[in-house]
Amino acid sequence: MMGFWVAGALAVVLVLALLFRPFLLKTSSAGVSRRQLNTAIYRDQLARLERDRAENMLAEADYTQARDELQRSVIEDTREGDATLVNRTPRKTIVALGLLLPVAAIGLYVMLGSPAAMQAPSGPQHKVSAQDMERLVEGLAAKLEQDPGNLQGWSMLARSYKMLGRNKEAEQAFDRAGAFLDNDAQLLAVYADLAATNANGNFAGKPSQLIQKALKADPDNGMALWLDGTAAFRGQQYEAAIRSWERLTKQLEPDSEDSNMLQESINAAYTALGKTAPKGSPTSKAPVTAATGASVSGKVDLDPALKDKAAPGDTVMVIARAPGSRMPVAVVRARVSDLPLTFTLDDSLSMSPQAKISLASQVDVEARISKSGMAQPEPGDLMSAVQTVKVGASGIALQVNAVRQ
Repeated sequence: MMGFWVAGALAVVLVLALLFRPFLLKTSSAGVSRRQLNTAIYRDQLARLERDRAENMLAEADYTQARDELQRSVIEDTREGDATLVNRTPRKTIVALGLLLPVAAIGLYVMLGSPAAMQAPSGPQHKVSAQDMERLVEGLAAKLEQDPGNLQGWSMLARSYKMLGRNKEAEQAFDRAGAFLDNDAQLLAVYADLAATNANGNFAGKPSQLIQKALKADPDNGMALWLDGTAAFRGQQYEAAIRSWERLTKQLEPDSEDSNMLQESINAAYTALGKTAPKGSPTSKAPVTAATGASVSGKVDLDPALKDKAAPGDTVMVIARAPGSRMPVAVVRARVSDLPLTFTLDDSLSMSPQAKISLASQVDVEARISKSGMAQPEPGDLMSAVQTVKVGASGIALQVNAVRQ
């Protein structure tokens, strides 16, 4: 706040300096010299007129006219000199402007500006509510109905609907965006994801076509590669899934959490092929027999109220993580048809030599049901509450009873 007022004061001083510049310049000596010079010239011209008339070289009428013109010139020069003298001593004007300008500036700022805006906010800030967002989106939809040819607007509306969780309307808006999406791989991938979600995780037909269109626009688009692998995995085309995901892995930082989670999905595809993952990749097998050494064990089941949201072939994952970390230290996979499932998580299910359950004193354990079988959580996944337990704990009861939004 203080900085603002200092800057404002300096600005006022600068304006005053510019306004007073003509008054502050020393012009008195130049004004006097000019007046003396003009007086001498006029005297010489008058003497010449008198001499010409005395020598009969100038008629009386011409003499009278020339003298009158000379007198008028003298009067006009005197007026200009008086104005110059007034300008040399504008003390009242300087004082008036010096006082009125800062006062006027402050007054206008108080009336028209926003002094409170300079203060740091101390109270709770206004946030756009869900109702406000709904109204904005509905307003945009109404405008687009009046201008259906605005393809970019339909794309914006689709993304707004998706943000609000209105997936059906989002897909319909993307439908109307048409050719605007043709060369935008990211938007095509988002469109494909919505179409698959609205089809209960089925990528056949429209979603797969959109994924291929996105990859044609940008073969390295991360989301399109992820979805391409997911579609292939669900279609039991495991080698194709591995190819897409391994291409995506090259874009991720080695040993990052995202890279390790993607590698875990790749490993699941290798397991489905009955093959051993390349050396260095994590292993994942389900169901799991009892393990030796440090472990946690228990039982996972699905809430009867959510049974209609899970298919027998959907993937069940039981995950253990070090508290505060996204990186699993152990993961076990099964199918919904295997529920209720007894599980044991130990070092044999570790995703990384540096991330083992035996290296932790306690872990966060949760269960998740995924239609895609992906390691990364997705909207629509069914989840249990997270339980923090000590390594070595047994009899853990996990109930899948919530839907991820």
